[in-house]
Amino acid sequence: MKLNNKILTTGILAASLFSMNAFAAVSESEAAKLGDSLTMMGAEQAGNGGAIPAFEGGLTTPPAGYMNDGIYVNPFPSDTPEFTINRSNVDQYRANLSPGQVAMIEKYDNFVMPVYQTRRTMAYPQAVQEQTRANATTVTLKEGGSGLENYQAGTPFPMPQTGLEVYWNHITRYRGGSVLRNIGQVTPTESGDFSVVRFQEELTYRTFLEDANQNPDPNVLFYFKQAIVGPARLAGNVLLVHETIDQIAEPRRAWIYNAGQRRVRRAPQVAYDGPGTAADGMRTSDNLDMMNGAPDRYNWELVGKKEMYIPYNSYKLLDRDVKYTDIVRPGHMNQELTRYELHRVWHVRATLKEGERHIYAKRDIYFNEDSWQAAVIDQYDGRGELWRVSEAHAVQFYDRDVPWYAVEAIYDVLSGRYLVLGLTNEEANPYEFGIQRQSRDYTPAALRRSGVR
Repeated sequence: MKLNNKILTTGILAASLFSMNAFAAVSESEAAKLGDSLTMMGAEQAGNGGAIPAFEGGLTTPPAGYMNDGIYVNPFPSDTPEFTINRSNVDQYRANLSPGQVAMIEKYDNFVMPVYQTRRTMAYPQAVQEQTRANATTVTLKEGGSGLENYQAGTPFPMPQTGLEVYWNHITRYRGGSVLRNIGQVTPTESGDFSVVRFQEELTYRTFLEDANQNPDPNVLFYFKQAIVGPARLAGNVLLVHETIDQIAEPRRAWIYNAGQRRVRRAPQVAYDGPGTAADGMRTSDNLDMMNGAPDRYNWELVGKKEMYIPYNSYKLLDRDVKYTDIVRPGHMNQELTRYELHRVWHVRATLKEGERHIYAKRDIYFNEDSWQAAVIDQYDGRGELWRVSEAHAVQFYDRDVPWYAVEAIYDVLSGRYLVLGLTNEEANPYEFGIQRQSRDYTPAALRRSGVR
């Protein structure tokens, strides 16, 4: 894996120079727990004496059969469910489920949760772990929580003390530095009919640009480009985002190339509850990656830590022998293809501030302790009613030391519709990590060139 070691090393050195900063997140004595009772990323090293095992480094060796081609084979093909949570026994497991998961089980008799052996597979590169350890004593939130001080790379708050710090861990987490992926999105009707919208997406962190040392844009976290390649009526439209870190001081920069008009326009609506691309109203802009963007419209509460059944090691949803018609069913995905495990999660509650506007008045978010990824989100409307339930079906990209998602699903418990994003089973070249890009590749002029039909 190609890592920009110069940038990471510089960050670690800078962190050490700030280690006596009075505004450090935790003390050196507290940070000494990282790599001891805690993993370097901040998770509890030990198991729970039951289903959750101790962390042993994660899954970092590709299994037999992997061809180094971005098509990720199941490393646990012989695993079978230990039990299944369904309508008949949901009360027995309610304490380890979100209200949204319970609502889905109660709404659909075939929404079941196959529970497998817990395997703590999530792992990050050593350089990212070392940077994260250094961040513990140096990185702080800006006043109001809109940005980060002394941040270079890695996870900013491996020992979080607030809900907002946990959220920052999610949005800044390492996703391979640079990656290109070809994915599908579906928004089935209530009867299960669907068509596939196909995207080619690029994500490159600023510190992984080839000209990173010459890039004068320190407030940018990463660059994101999303091109629609099908169906024909939408093909050619391209979204470009410069994801700023402090989005209050400098809002997210976004542009859209409209193939029909052959014009590039600024796109301020690509934020908060603006409509998601080609999503038929089933997701907002900040539903991508489970949740993203500026945190300023919500109050953040760290409810605590709990054990929870969450989607994990969901390699069946990447299987090339599985077709989209096998996955997409009326009301929800084919749950027989899913895998749930018991893991520790951080529970964070985001409540809309008085006077602010968003279609979600409250979000209960459950973040996996080993990866800092959001695993499950329950989203409530302005009446306080449960509206949408998001589940991220996590996998470890074992050749790149990258935890990420096989697919993301958003279920509307009121309308009976849903969305699945990230499908790769029928896509060529699903994942390519380590793509080489420069700053000029993420300019509006480059967007215009790339968007020509």
